[in-house]
Amino acid sequence: MRKIEHIKHNVQMTIVSNIKSTLPQVDDAKEFLKIVEECFRSADKYLAGTLMTDLTTRKFDGTCRMHEHVLEVTNIDAKLKGLGMNVDKFFLVQFILNSLPSQYGPFQIHCDNINDKWNVN
Repeated sequence: MRKIEHIKHNVQMTIVSNIKSTLPQVDDAKEFLKIVEECFRSADKYLAGTLMTDLTTRKFDGTCRMHEHVLEVTNIDAKLKGLGMNVDKFFLVQFILNSLPSQYGPFQIHCDNINDKWNVN
């Protein structure tokens, strides 16, 4: 019985205190892990929503180089993939083109008139 208490104590000690305070006290390890899994599942949904908002509202403002802007957008895409959400590469290119300011209008028109599908590579 003492070994079980020791294991339970170790599990509780490995969880960060701000997360631990939001979890209910349970004695069964399986139930505890199930609760933790549910918490992370809802956190993943929130993160996916935040990333999608960032992807669709991101604008190139000239504070960084164009290359860095494209890398930031592709990094958001990679994070979304890690959460099980795949963004079609054609749409990703469109998001990038739509994020450009009006001074890039001729470039956007040229890209739209090209018959080949673009990709981020």
